Amino acid sequence: MDWKIELIFVPVTDVDRAKEFYVEKLGFNADHDQQVNEELRFVQLTPPGSACSISIGKGLGSAVQPGTLDVIQVVVADADAALAELRAKGVEAEGVDEQAWGRFVTLKDPDGNRWTLQQLPDYSQQG
Repeated sequence: MDWKIELIFVPVTDVDRAKEFYVEKLGFNADHDQQVNEELRFVQLTPPGSACSISIGKGLGSAVQPGTLDVIQVVVADADAALAELRAKGVEAEGVDEQAWGRFVTLKDPDGNRWTLQQLPDYSQQG
């Protein structure tokens, strides 16, 4: 049986500001935005090319406080190109950090949630 992670909750303080950042700055697709009632809003956003989406919103949970999430890692084809694209869009990003297990770029959303972008090593070139 396959297990597929398809949705990760990202805690934010301002849903509209976060949605704008993820859509306008990072290029995520705005899949769904539903205001169920005054206390509950669900927004689903998907990174380009990803099978896994994120959810932001209001009333979705309180286990993780906004700005404390630092465990999301995304694979990109080219860390240098990703860094250049982010900076061209006005996103403050750090990188490229060279490691034996990949090349890394980090960025934070408006609340301070940290994302890591990883360019995987070319394992075909290793002997």
